[in-house]
Amino acid sequence: MKLFRFQIAALVLLTIVAGCGIVRESPAPIRTYLIESPRGKSVGSAPLSSESTSLPSLLIGVPEPAPGFESSRMAYVQVPHELNYFATSQWVEAPARMLMPLLVQNLEESGMWQSVTPMPTSIRGDYRLNLTQVVVVQEFLQQPSRMRLAWRGQLMNLKDRQVIGARKFEREEETSSEDAYGGVLATQFAVSRLLTDLQEWLAECVEEGSPAHC
Repeated sequence: MKLFRFQIAALVLLTIVAGCGIVRESPAPIRTYLIESPRGKSVGSAPLSSESTSLPSLLIGVPEPAPGFESSRMAYVQVPHELNYFATSQWVEAPARMLMPLLVQNLEESGMWQSVTPMPTSIRGDYRLNLTQVVVVQEFLQQPSRMRLAWRGQLMNLKDRQVIGARKFEREEETSSEDAYGGVLATQFAVSRLLTDLQEWLAECVEEGSPAHC
């Protein structure tokens, strides 16, 4: 009986020692990133008029993501048509949602509009800008990898409820490193260039006032 108890005690002791010897690796921390327009870079264009009261007002619809880009997960592509996500890197929220404050800020600073108001709102505007099919993805299809940003813009005249024009916008920016953070840095510059493209297009649409120029 004493021998049996000794064997049990020895077995328990060995189990405890073995357990203490196991090194448990802590999970890698999740890194969270923002999309911001690079500081100090102007993306504005010349105002349409010196009289602010004569300028049109703009409403901006909530940007809509393309399928696969609805969450805060950071997407990348290693082979064509196959979408993957980084395990330890993410955006602070869905990329499409982070675009709204950038759109409002840069369009306000452009001098093109009397007011720029995000939707939903009870304010009545002259024009409404909708962005859909928003894509933010790092593509490892070449060296160096590239960040590809794209969206589809649509401008509507709210006075007659007519679509003035629609256009697809797309920019690619080379990354400085082959990791998620390299993609984050490239995203900032790609966003700045896309905002410039968008402003130039809006200026043509509003100044000309005709779908043929938009």
